[in-house]
Amino acid sequence: MTVTHTYSAVIVGAGGAGLRAAIEASGHVNVAVISKLYPTRSHTGAAQGGMCAALGNVEEDYPEWHTFDTVKGGDYLVDQPAAEIMCHEAIDRVIELEHWGFPFNRTPEGFIDQRRFGGHTRNHGEGPVRRACYAADRTGHMILQTLYQQCIKRDVRFFNEFYVLDLLMVDGRCGGVVAYELATGELHVFRAKAVLFATGGYGRIFQITSNAHALTGDGPAVCYRRGIPLEDMEMYQIHPTGIYKLGILISEAVRGEGGILVNGEGERFMERYAPSIKDLAPRDMVSRAIYQEIKEGRGVGGKDFVHLDVRHLPPEVIETKLPDVTEFARIYLGVEPTTEPVPIQPTAHYAMGGIPTDVEGRVVVGPDETPVPGLFAAGECACVSVHGANRLGTNSLLDIVVFGRRGGHSMAEYGLAVDEPQLPKGIEGETVAMLERIRGGPGLEHAADIRNELQRHMFDLCGVVRKEEGLRALRGLLARLRGRYELIGLSDRGNLFNTELMEAVELGFLLDVAETVAAAALARDESRGGHYREDHPLRDDVHWLKHSLAYREPDGSIRLEHKDVKLGPYVPMERKY
Repeated sequence: MTVTHTYSAVIVGAGGAGLRAAIEASGHVNVAVISKLYPTRSHTGAAQGGMCAALGNVEEDYPEWHTFDTVKGGDYLVDQPAAEIMCHEAIDRVIELEHWGFPFNRTPEGFIDQRRFGGHTRNHGEGPVRRACYAADRTGHMILQTLYQQCIKRDVRFFNEFYVLDLLMVDGRCGGVVAYELATGELHVFRAKAVLFATGGYGRIFQITSNAHALTGDGPAVCYRRGIPLEDMEMYQIHPTGIYKLGILISEAVRGEGGILVNGEGERFMERYAPSIKDLAPRDMVSRAIYQEIKEGRGVGGKDFVHLDVRHLPPEVIETKLPDVTEFARIYLGVEPTTEPVPIQPTAHYAMGGIPTDVEGRVVVGPDETPVPGLFAAGECACVSVHGANRLGTNSLLDIVVFGRRGGHSMAEYGLAVDEPQLPKGIEGETVAMLERIRGGPGLEHAADIRNELQRHMFDLCGVVRKEEGLRALRGLLARLRGRYELIGLSDRGNLFNTELMEAVELGFLLDVAETVAAAALARDESRGGHYREDHPLRDDVHWLKHSLAYREPDGSIRLEHKDVKLGPYVPMERKY
């Protein structure tokens, strides 16, 4: 049985970007939000350290300085007009959250407090600046709660524990989505004038990741299967400080408050890699520094981790400004951070690439950026591109509220200007066939085994450091995993809460995304931001100051094309800190 719904605007994903878009659109059109999870369990809630804006409450600061740091931190793959918009709108978005009840930490005078974060500097790189607005180390959690409350106030309709499995395109126009209701096993067709994807990242393609289990690249994969290219997929950020072996994030806020990284010899090694801002260098640089220390035998005890040390900080700073982070160390490692250093290693954290959009949230295709009528995206699943080759800490929470708002406004405008789409009867047929194919599979392979191998190979061959030999081998391994995926089956053949079926569908999304990451990484024979090629260690602005676009061909192969980066006032220069 298929249930049909009709809305002017459908938003897929109930994290920060989806909720902010819903708030903006709800005053103009009827809005539905479809989410795999209950909204306040979305991964935005895991963001710890802060949301940046050049308020200048604690130190002198300006949006122009913030823009420069964003462009330089992104290793000049950032579209500078988009970065200027984000950094200038940051101040209004923070104040808006404050007016909605966001519980920011305060200075003694009552202003929103601000702290340091990696890559954020004063006066175009002179030294660190306090720019991150925060709520202890629970900033993302508080943003999620604040935005959800505003959605409830505006009577936004939520469809929770619904999995979007297909994008409906009719005559080149978006006409809605097909979703699977976990509780019943029923399919739902959502007919919509406008659809916005805000499904988050795809860190589950990697073995060690800070991402929740739900982040399987659903939005990008669904669009990719319908002919939408994916932009800059090779640009994936490895965060330097994940809990050893687990990947659970130890926020950059720890280093913002004065925590330091030390190797197995007790040396504060970042002084050698980034003499001016040391441990607060951009994440890609710190991750590679840790990798290099371990590779050269200076890991702790000869193992593949280093220490994050906060023992020199006042206990009240640790307990009041970093309560969750310190509790993580106690719970997961049995380490008391006030008296012991914390073992950390780089962890897959954030996708700079994704569904290509313009600054209004409209999905665009090709080098000429032709908008796809009725289709929008925002947040980590989208690529505006404000993060370029490496996102600065705290810019993610800013991205979701700035471009979530813009995307919501654009889809409302579009929805008011067009007629209802006419969907052919049985348009959900391809989704039905996909689910039946998985249900009726031969069961010669297990989805969990394929997923584990995918994650291990991606982390080993396409992680902190990459090279041609490994990437070519990876593409062959992914092709074989794709073949094995066709042989999976299910032990649960029921309809009610069939999580095994949805995990098998998600594995297909992971394979799609991983193949585009590997293909784009192999083609880009330079090093830039989060993409470091050991066999091509230098940045090549002559040939590679451009974005990659990965298309799925009818035979399942990948076609790559490129488009120019939008430049602005900041000319590519050597990236020293």
